[in-house]
Amino acid sequence: MIIDAHQHFWRFDPARDTWITDEMSVLKHDFLLREFASEREANGIDTSIAVQTDQSEAETLFLLNLADHSHHLAGVVGWVDLRSPHLAERLHYFAQFKKLRGFRHIAQSEPDDRFLVQPAFVNGVACLRQFGFTYDLLVYPKQLPAAIALASRLPEQAFVLDHLAKPVIKTHTLEPWASQIKTLAQNPNVFCKLSGLVTEARWHQWKPEDFRPYLDVVFDAFGPDRLMFGSDWPVCLLAASFAQVKQLIGDYVDSHAPQHKGKIFAANAIRFYGLEAAHHGLAA
Repeated sequence: MIIDAHQHFWRFDPARDTWITDEMSVLKHDFLLREFASEREANGIDTSIAVQTDQSEAETLFLLNLADHSHHLAGVVGWVDLRSPHLAERLHYFAQFKKLRGFRHIAQSEPDDRFLVQPAFVNGVACLRQFGFTYDLLVYPKQLPAAIALASRLPEQAFVLDHLAKPVIKTHTLEPWASQIKTLAQNPNVFCKLSGLVTEARWHQWKPEDFRPYLDVVFDAFGPDRLMFGSDWPVCLLAASFAQVKQLIGDYVDSHAPQHKGKIFAANAIRFYGLEAAHHGLAA
């Protein structure tokens, strides 16, 4: 079994999707179930987790509607206003959707590098656990200190770091990212997605060896029980095909931890997102 723990869907809206710049024109299209079906079948993906790209409850409901129409979507990571005074009410509402597994805020775009530890946001994330929801950390390296502080303050909350916190691969920069990753990983409630690497490298000039130092760091820091594969499709198309992304991670795992491939490509995602409860056809 192979689970893609991180991919996206959207109906392209130029007024809303301003993050898709002209140099990203390959993404200025609709990416829906039909488009993903060909990638899923070609790459042997059994099921996947759809992750939000727009910060609205409408986005959450859009993804849940797609999940209702596909047994190949095992879970959704949506968005809710974690700073809202009505958060408990909204979480109670969203708890009815069995495929909704967690939430994410695009913290990387916040001007305050300490956004994640603003009191209202910390209080909001602290509410997730009682409803069984996870939280995806989307940050740049400069925001890792805040991510470390948040994970430390909420040791019972399940967190997963998206895209290795987007290290600056194009300049082969390791520090202080590497040291901060090791500190974050000391929190056993934090997992990490092996995703989003190719878009942090030189899009059309990368080589597999460019990523090895970064993969070495996260494998050493998190270990094989807290890592999961994610394609970041269709964003990955800026720099690589789905097949190239899957092969990049697969080849590394085959070389460094072949006995743990089943965990990294399926079992860890099942355990983190509670997919057996959400999708009865899955087996660990």
